[in-house]
Amino acid sequence: MSFSLYDAVVPSNLQILGAVSAIVDKAERWCAENGHEADKVIGARLADDMLPFAYQVKSTAFHSAGALEGAREGLFSPDFTPPPSDFAGLKARLADAIAALEAATPEEVNALADREVVFAIGDIRMPFTGANFLLSFSQPNFYFHATTAYDLVRMLGVPVGKRDFLGRMRLAR
Repeated sequence: MSFSLYDAVVPSNLQILGAVSAIVDKAERWCAENGHEADKVIGARLADDMLPFAYQVKSTAFHSAGALEGAREGLFSPDFTPPPSDFAGLKARLADAIAALEAATPEEVNALADREVVFAIGDIRMPFTGANFLLSFSQPNFYFHATTAYDLVRMLGVPVGKRDFLGRMRLAR
């Protein structure tokens, strides 16, 4: 059995992006049902020095579809734009990332494996192959931000559990 770069990245990103989108939906319903302003979730942080829920959600899109785009271009830098400030904006960002990943073909993604990709921030330049960039940089960041988004809503009392985080698994047929 061969296992390609596409197989290692795209299906799992789609699975977790779908789960994060469903978590955003649950958080929005929870706010409405409990009389909370959206910012209770949108601006939630686990610690004062960390970035809020909205940033965590934005970063799942950025470290999936955005990482793939960076690998195509050979350059990836942090996205310092502000995250969406409402649930609709977060869901749109996730939908755009899902659409971009669904449009990616296995041939296109697999062709990125040996390309040079540079992560650049300020004067720092970190060279990767496309495969190493996607698997050792973006994928861990992707899961970190997805987990943090989940943890934030769970901490607030939004009724989510492990199955919500896992999303739609790819079961044998």
